[in-house]
Amino acid sequence: MAAMSESGASVRLVIITGLSGAGRRTASHALEDLEWFVVDNLPPTLLPALVDVCRARGIGKLAVVLDVRSGAEFEQLPAAFSQLRESGIRPEVLFVEARDDVIVRRQESVRRPLPLQGRGRLVDAIRRERQLLADLRAGADLVIDTTSINIHQLSARVATAFGADEESARLRITLMSFGFKRGIPLDADLVLDVRFLPNPYWVLALRPQTGLAEPVADYVMSQPDAEPFLEHTVGLIELVAPGYLREGKRHATVAIGCTGGKHRSTAITEELSHRLAARGLPVGVYHRDLGLE
Repeated sequence: MAAMSESGASVRLVIITGLSGAGRRTASHALEDLEWFVVDNLPPTLLPALVDVCRARGIGKLAVVLDVRSGAEFEQLPAAFSQLRESGIRPEVLFVEARDDVIVRRQESVRRPLPLQGRGRLVDAIRRERQLLADLRAGADLVIDTTSINIHQLSARVATAFGADEESARLRITLMSFGFKRGIPLDADLVLDVRFLPNPYWVLALRPQTGLAEPVADYVMSQPDAEPFLEHTVGLIELVAPGYLREGKRHATVAIGCTGGKHRSTAITEELSHRLAARGLPVGVYHRDLGLE
């Protein structure tokens, strides 16, 4: 939620947090590219004062990177959040994470220790960091697992979620197509399977194309079960959206999968995005596995 200043300007606040090595810096750079004002490694107790400064200067979009680097100060984050809510601001939390082995590999490649590592083992530091961040992750608006995506894909996810202007009364939906053969997205709130639809892969003329091509989309949508599936999915999203908002969740990721993520899931995701947008829901699209062999 954005708070109104005395001059009428509003401030939208996003907290970027998560595990070291999971992509916090990439996420913050993506928001900078979207013209957000970004502050890195701010002590949580200074959050309310920073918001006041942004109000005074007419800065409407503020992103702050907060994590365990602030040491004992990090424990003051709940109190800072309470103070912000009392002033009319509801921070949105973006949490990035990755598997332990991936973080180990990334840290070893840059030859930098984790904030909690000291003289101990890397894996122990990761576990301690997960424990300290568990409550923050549980209440996050958007969790992005970066285990199997690169920095460009992470930037695209952030742009999809935060690139549009705030619509405070509506849940923002990210629709993600994917292929089951590359694994289910761990950061999805809802996972839907469209492998029950006939696969365009077996139509030789359609095999080289993707669900973004009109012939493939027409083939998928011509299947008898496609229309009922879309209608029920729209109904499901409209059903859960108010509940998510009541629970303070501002973003939801709906993952739609087929075998490879190229034909059926892509076509259905595109069509679903049009239908949700027509109903006034802010929606973004991300094709996770499109272009992969």
